[in-house]
Amino acid sequence: MKNKRNTKYLLLLPALAVASLLQAQDTLYLYKQSQLVNKHALAQTDSITYYQDSKHDSLYLFKSTGAVHQAIAGIDTLRFTNTISQSGATVTDVEGNKYETLILGTQTWMAANLNATKYNDGTTIPNVTDATAWVCLTTGAYCNYNNKESNATTYGRLYNWYAVNTGKLCPTGWHVPSDAEWTTLETYLIANGYNYDGSITGNKIAKSMASTTGWNSSTNEGEIGNNPSTNNSSGFTALPGGSRVSGGTFGFVGYGGNWWSSTEFSTSLADGRTLFYYGDSLDDDGSDEFSGFSVRCLRN
Repeated sequence: MKNKRNTKYLLLLPALAVASLLQAQDTLYLYKQSQLVNKHALAQTDSITYYQDSKHDSLYLFKSTGAVHQAIAGIDTLRFTNTISQSGATVTDVEGNKYETLILGTQTWMAANLNATKYNDGTTIPNVTDATAWVCLTTGAYCNYNNKESNATTYGRLYNWYAVNTGKLCPTGWHVPSDAEWTTLETYLIANGYNYDGSITGNKIAKSMASTTGWNSSTNEGEIGNNPSTNNSSGFTALPGGSRVSGGTFGFVGYGGNWWSSTEFSTSLADGRTLFYYGDSLDDDGSDEFSGFSVRCLRN
């Protein structure tokens, strides 16, 4: 009679949990001494099981198409990048616009650009369409890209920084993130494998934040515009909504997106974040406070 090997099975993620958590772009990364060894897309994965006997340590990913085997001898780190949103959770602004929310690390973000035309106290935000008047403003205002309401439906409104600085732009209980809070998001995404190459150093998180549609095309690996169907693993869904800049002119739809922070960089300049179709990083940028940028809100 043959001796039975000492065999152990450990169910890491049962089918119900996996089915409720996994999104199309989720990935399992395997590291050895901080070097990426392999990665597995987790779309359509029903369960993940760790198998151990006297000779082998293995990981099995069970899918409808069959089991995927991964030997893990020498592997010291498993990183599971997962887009976790509050299922059905929304926040509503003073006008009744609803926004899906998204948990990333310790932060809860709106998963769409702000679309409000009123401050959270009900006061109307001026809609300034004239280019000369726009650049001369020192008080809060908004506009729609190319002054077309249809663009607001797609991309949200563009606001100058003076509207941000009122502290009343986001719904009650929410606020425009500071520069430090944007950095917290960047740090979380990098450390949790959201760089396009699965690395955990360096800022290469642009693809994980960008929407899968609307961006100009590019050809270099890791850039937003290259194979955009693989974008948005974080669920942030950043859109290339363009901006309103020097001279009050509009530009850059499809080319890039800009988002304000609440932090003033210097007199007449404030911090923000930028994504470009030809880039692989989320960029920190100081811009004129009269500029028209998108806004994302962060829960208090």
